[in-house]
Amino acid sequence: MVRAMSDSTFSAKDLACVRGGRVVFAGLGFSLATGGALVLLGPNGSGKSSLLRVLAGLLKPAHGLLAWDGQPVAEDPEAHAARTHYLGHHDAVKPVLSVAENLRFWAHLHDPHAERAGRAVDAALARFGLARLATIPGKMLSAGQKRRTNLARLLAAPSPLWLLDEPTTALDRASIKVLEDVLAEHRAAGGMVVLSTHADINMPGARELHLDRFSVAEEFDEPAALAGGSEVAR
Repeated sequence: MVRAMSDSTFSAKDLACVRGGRVVFAGLGFSLATGGALVLLGPNGSGKSSLLRVLAGLLKPAHGLLAWDGQPVAEDPEAHAARTHYLGHHDAVKPVLSVAENLRFWAHLHDPHAERAGRAVDAALARFGLARLATIPGKMLSAGQKRRTNLARLLAAPSPLWLLDEPTTALDRASIKVLEDVLAEHRAAGGMVVLSTHADINMPGARELHLDRFSVAEEFDEPAALAGGSEVAR
């Protein structure tokens, strides 16, 4: 059974990101409510991965405000980390640990109660078709198996806000369908999803945010130039 989450709002206003002296995006905004989903679209280099890292608190924005229920995320970064699960391009699978041991590591970070964490791991293994691979070391997994192990972390260590960078990479159609179902259940329970993708993924009601609409041609020299009007994804 999926546990319902409390109503919340995650929002961004006038966000800007600078990497290597280049403005990747500026004037970006959105508001995401309980059960909402946001799909990040755009060509390579448009800032999809950078935005996800900003949203996760791993990269400091050059300008703008991130807020949870109206409170600036920067005021309590530990609380934001606790409610966020970020999955990047690279699968965080330790090669010497088994599939189950990898998931137990993440589950225990989220929930120190061993029995409860163990149940979450078992459920995650079953859901992503990994039960028969539970004792296999990470170094022996295929690219698709590593990706499924990484995605299983979402269930082993649940959090309200999922930030996913190209989650369908290396997945076959059956595994993508499992992911789509897991995303739908997470949203139905009040969770939020922000993901980037170059592939089709079924997320009914999800809004799109096109990163190329927030690109800035010139080099970063005047911080005030980043404070333009924020286009908000609705």
